[in-house]
Amino acid sequence: MALFGTDGVRGVANIDLTAELAVDLAVAAAHVLGEIGVFAGHRPKAIVGQDSRASGDFLESAIVAGLTSAGIDVYQVGILPTPAISYLVKESNADLGVMISASHNPMPDNGIKFFAKGGDKLADSLEAQIEARLGEPWDRPVGLNVGRIIKDDGAKDRYIAYLLATISNKLTGLRVIVDCANGASSFVAPTVYERAGANVTAISASPTGWNINENCGSTHLDNLINKVVTSGADIGIAHDGDADRCLLISEKGEIIDGDFILNILANTWLTKGKLNKKTVVGTVMSNLGFIKSMEALGIKVEKTAVGDRYVLEKMLENDYSLGGEQSGHIIMRDFSNTGDGLLTALQVMQVMSSSNQTLTQLTSNLKKYPQVLINVKEIKKEKLASSKVIRDAVDAAEKELAGTGRVLLRSSGTESLVRVMVEANELPIAQKIAESLAQLVRSELK
Repeated sequence: MALFGTDGVRGVANIDLTAELAVDLAVAAAHVLGEIGVFAGHRPKAIVGQDSRASGDFLESAIVAGLTSAGIDVYQVGILPTPAISYLVKESNADLGVMISASHNPMPDNGIKFFAKGGDKLADSLEAQIEARLGEPWDRPVGLNVGRIIKDDGAKDRYIAYLLATISNKLTGLRVIVDCANGASSFVAPTVYERAGANVTAISASPTGWNINENCGSTHLDNLINKVVTSGADIGIAHDGDADRCLLISEKGEIIDGDFILNILANTWLTKGKLNKKTVVGTVMSNLGFIKSMEALGIKVEKTAVGDRYVLEKMLENDYSLGGEQSGHIIMRDFSNTGDGLLTALQVMQVMSSSNQTLTQLTSNLKKYPQVLINVKEIKKEKLASSKVIRDAVDAAEKELAGTGRVLLRSSGTESLVRVMVEANELPIAQKIAESLAQLVRSELK
């Protein structure tokens, strides 16, 4: 089974993802990038950051040890969101970046993500080369050729300044509740939104190293919904552990996911003539209601596999300016080539402020199809693609829906499970088909 998933390497820290593996990954990455000429003519430089997990400490030390032993100078930026690492790599003209995070996964997990020069995530082909080079013999640099470690204490302030420069009007009067998931955004998001002019209340913003994503953040919205409704706030913002995405809560307590966010931004950008080729990039998980709302505005939707890297690939390939995922990864190429939850929230709040409209009003043109998503765990997900029984069942379900919905089964790229998603024009129909397919997956892939 491949070591790299759709978003780097992930696993239980100190079991699947060990210090030894982290050192080997760093060394292999240094060798692969060095051999394709990334470091040619200069002393190589890397940016390394982490989220708030306790295991990030030993994994960061291992990554730093591997990179410096391979002759790369490492700039440590501390606990920052994943998109901050992408920005800092580009801003400082570094040769690579490494983020230690498992995003929305539970605290015992951790992960390692690599960024290429320019701040984009590494291509699949380079990740495959890194994996193939793990543990190989190598000639170690000595003396002046060994890398150094530099603490970059100004990195956070530079990232904050960049975010604030993306908005043109103050958010004065907006009442904001932000759930930081006890993760990386705890150290940045409240400050950014306050400096942008909003009245901010932060919850789950006290990381201990052990409480990241624990009953909070974008995967546990109940606390945020309750706080928004009871306090009369205008918007709730839910970040995940590394803040590369966000979900929003309306003033009525309704969940505003990535489809709704893309709908708001696409509509606004279309009006301003900023939406390149009148096209938005989504994924196979994009709701049919979203696609229909875009069609009604004369906007085309291009779909990719799940994963913001694939959204970006399609955007770069065709020079599209806006794309994203239902999960809240939104890419706005006018500002960045990676998903950034803080940037996303700022842009939506700017639309709210400049239009003097609520989130409910801004999303009123999108009527989502009922969608049922079941995560089937403790199965052999790698057998999904070869199962004729499951494939035939999916075909039968799609015939039953007859164009009034759709079915999608896919193996998760970040967790050991299969996702069963069904959309239909009526919720009971979607529920029935999804439960039937989930039961079949459990029995066939056990």
